[in-house]
Amino acid sequence: MTTFVNRAGTGAAVTTFALFFTRVVGLEPTQVGLVLSVAAAVGLVGQFPIGHLGDVRGPRELFRSLTVVCGVVLLGLLVVRSVWGLMLVMGAAQLLQSGAGAVRNGYIARIAVGGQGVAFKAYLRAVTNVAMSLGAALGGIALWIDQTWAYLGVFAVDGLSTIAAGLLVSRLPHLDPAPPRGEGEPLFAVLRDPPFVAVTVLCGLVAMHFVVMEVGIPLWISEHTTAPTSMVAVLLILNTVVVALFQVRLSRGADDVVTSARAMLVGCVWIAAGFALIALSDGVTRWVAVAALVAGAAVHVVGEMRSSAGQWGITMGLAPMEHQGQYQGFASMGFSLSNVIAPTLITWLCIEWGWPGWLVLGGLVLACGVALVPVTRWALATRERYGALSASG
Repeated sequence: MTTFVNRAGTGAAVTTFALFFTRVVGLEPTQVGLVLSVAAAVGLVGQFPIGHLGDVRGPRELFRSLTVVCGVVLLGLLVVRSVWGLMLVMGAAQLLQSGAGAVRNGYIARIAVGGQGVAFKAYLRAVTNVAMSLGAALGGIALWIDQTWAYLGVFAVDGLSTIAAGLLVSRLPHLDPAPPRGEGEPLFAVLRDPPFVAVTVLCGLVAMHFVVMEVGIPLWISEHTTAPTSMVAVLLILNTVVVALFQVRLSRGADDVVTSARAMLVGCVWIAAGFALIALSDGVTRWVAVAALVAGAAVHVVGEMRSSAGQWGITMGLAPMEHQGQYQGFASMGFSLSNVIAPTLITWLCIEWGWPGWLVLGGLVLACGVALVPVTRWALATRERYGALSASG
C-alpha cells in the first residue's frame, strides 16, 4: 500500500512537471533539463551514506522520516517559480527519495530472507507499474484541462500522497539498528569489498537498457523508421502492462546468488535479442517496422524482468545482513550512474551510428551478463573474508 500510494502520485507529477514549468511558469526547456540533471546528481551521492544511516539508526524509522519530509518538500512545487527555487526543491526531494529508496531496499533485504527478497521486490515492481500508470492517467487529465489549477492539483496530490505513504510506513515491523562498529572497523565496509564493487559496476552497465525505452526508442522511431511516432506510447504501455502482469512470475527461481547470476545472464540474452529485433526496423516498410518494434520490445521486456530478478538476488545475497542498507545504497548508485552514462552512449551508438549500434549495445549488455557469473562466484568465495573485514577492520 505504501508503494502504491507513493508511486501513483509520482506518476501524475512526472507526466505534468516539464510542461507546467515550461508552458505555464515560462522556464526554458534547457533550464528544466538542468534542474533534473542536478537533482539526479544530488540523489546519486545521497543513496550510499543514507543507506548506511538506516543501518545504524533503524531502517523503518528513517524510511518513515525521509518519506514524510520528502512529501513536505514536494509541496514546494505549488509555490516555486524560479529556476533556482525549483533546483532547490527538486534537489532536496531527489536526495530524500533516493535515500529513502536505499533504506527501503536494506529493510527488504533484512526482513525478507531465504530468497523471499526477490519475490517481494518483484511484487513491489509490479505494484509500482500499476500505480505509475494510474498516476499518469491522472496527469493526462490535468494536461487535457491545461489550467494552472489542474497542474497544481497534481503537485498537491504528489506531495500529500508521499506524506501519507510515509505515515503508512509506521505499520511495518520494527527492526533493530545494526550493532555498533567494533574497534578498527571501517565506517563504510562496502568500499573495502572489491568483489561487491565489481558486481555493482557490471549490474550498473546492464541497467543501461532501461534508458532505451525513455531515450533510444523515441529517437529511433522518429529518425530511423517509417513507423508512426505513436508507437512510442504503444511500446511504453506494452512494457508497463507486461511488467505488471508477469514480473512476479518471471522472478521465480532467483533464490540465491548462484541462481540469480544465471537468471541475469538469461535476461541479458533476451535483452540483446530484443535489441537485434529493434535494429531490423530500420529501412523497411511501415508495417514491417511496426512488427519489428513490437517484437523487439516484447523480447526486451522479458529480459528486463529476468535480469531485474537476478540483480536483486545478487546484491541482496552478497551483502552482510548488518550492512544491508549501506550495501543496497551502494548498489543503487550503480543503477543511478547508468542513468548518467546511458543517454549519451545510446544516442551515439543507436541514433548516430544506426542499426549496428543496437547490436553493439546488446553485445555490451550480454558481455556484462557473462562476466557476472564468474564475478559473483568470486564474490561468494570471499564472503567470509570480507564479512570478517567488516567486523574487525
